[in-house]
Amino acid sequence: MRIRSIRAGRRKPGLMAQHLKAVEAASVISGAKAEGVHGGSTELVFRPGNLSPGEYRFDIGTAGSTSLVLQAVLLPLALCGAPSSLAITGGTHVAWSPCFHYLSLHWMPCLRLIGLVGELTLDRAGYYPKGGGRIRARIAPLSALTPLKMKERGPLQSVHCLSAVTNLPLSVAERQSWQARTRLEGLGVDVSSEEIRLPGIGRGTLLLLLGVFAASRCCFYALGERGKSAEGVADEAVEALLGFQKTEGDVDEYLADQMLLPLALAPGLSELNTARVSRHLLTNAEVIKTFLPVHIEIDAPAGRPGLVRIEGCGLDGLRRMRRGGLPLSLR
Repeated sequence: MRIRSIRAGRRKPGLMAQHLKAVEAASVISGAKAEGVHGGSTELVFRPGNLSPGEYRFDIGTAGSTSLVLQAVLLPLALCGAPSSLAITGGTHVAWSPCFHYLSLHWMPCLRLIGLVGELTLDRAGYYPKGGGRIRARIAPLSALTPLKMKERGPLQSVHCLSAVTNLPLSVAERQSWQARTRLEGLGVDVSSEEIRLPGIGRGTLLLLLGVFAASRCCFYALGERGKSAEGVADEAVEALLGFQKTEGDVDEYLADQMLLPLALAPGLSELNTARVSRHLLTNAEVIKTFLPVHIEIDAPAGRPGLVRIEGCGLDGLRRMRRGGLPLSLR
């Protein structure tokens, strides 16, 4: 596989620390030979070998996203036929990537619905700019995947609020939680909350809202930063949840994107009604179709609500492809 023009439109083009570690992790678990694996590289050649289960440790060395490295290798390791474990060090709650609690409370439960079993734990939180956080994952061997349909969410039943701080007074978490609960009173549903301290090296805060509907769920969160008040952190997460509530979407835009590849390996039809079609989702769909014999249809342009339909190839289809080989050039 050869990929060109990597992140060419970004302010800093090419591979960054978390991308380099994701490539390294994918190389290690598959015995791959890779070229172009250096900071700022805009072209990558990747020749995978055979997948191997095991106990793996990866250290990004910066506040780069541990979540992105985890998502690069979790599904391949689940296909190895034996359990695996991961320890990844870096940023666990950083911008532009799903934070640890989004993965553990939202993404992983949805993966379990389709048959992928894993357990995520947090040793310590890592924030920008220090990083130093560490997550762990235990991954069970995957025997089969089942399609998923989320098209009718039903009424909102409850909202759970998680407010967390690292190396800051617990009163900051309490202020975040109070602001969120106060603003959500008008929804007319039970709003539970917990305020916790997370161990970690740097300082940071998190306010996460998990909305549970009759037949679906959504998750939104905000992170603290210098100059942002505790109330401002809560308001950011609340506005995202209330915005979703006003749509007819059954899943948030991030979950739709992150479930696309697992569902492409499930046999049969999966359907996700997303509150917003992101450009990332559209790109992800095109890349997956380049690699797999699947049909993915998204009935709306970027920025609009849309129905995502995935006709997956199943694990048998994937095995046939792996035996036959597939030369690719992604531009």
